[in-house]
Amino acid sequence: MIPEQFIWIGVIVNLIGSFWYVKGILAGHTKPNLVSWILWLLGPFLGVFFQLKAGAGLSVLPVFLASFGPLIVVIFAIINRKAYWKINAFDIVCGAFSVFALVLYVLTHNLAISIVFAILSDFFAFIPTYIKGWKFPETEAGFSSFCYVIANVFGLMVIKDWSFVIYSFGLYLVLANIAQVFILYRKKILFWYNH
Repeated sequence: MIPEQFIWIGVIVNLIGSFWYVKGILAGHTKPNLVSWILWLLGPFLGVFFQLKAGAGLSVLPVFLASFGPLIVVIFAIINRKAYWKINAFDIVCGAFSVFALVLYVLTHNLAISIVFAILSDFFAFIPTYIKGWKFPETEAGFSSFCYVIANVFGLMVIKDWSFVIYSFGLYLVLANIAQVFILYRKKILFWYNH
């Protein structure tokens, strides 16, 4: 564990990632999937509520920013109507599963089970962006996902009480964003690995 004040490094890195993504939207080359981004602003916000209820401290800041960043992205994507990705039927199905998990998350009275539903909701929201990133990596901002990995690692490093309810969402966000970084840079990674 590192001193809790180090969380502010994670906060800054997270904000850099979010603003980098917005910069890509404004430039016209980053095209967010609004199903993912709208749902990402809901789940982490509720996750923060339950983590605070469980006694988490500043370690919830990266999870809060996992909600605040998507809010900024959604606002700028809506302002620049040509910037967001066209939604298809599969996106809507993933969104429906995400919303269902989010409803179960809110209705469950056990904090640990609630967090599992929050993670499932976020993961279902991630699927359309994973698929879009796999097929069209140029429409995503890989640097932003890398920033989100670093920010959430700092969130994990300042945790004092390593209970499942407190560390699980942050750990999930690290792994989910590592997967996104790999998806976006897989050709370069595999090229480097094979040479």
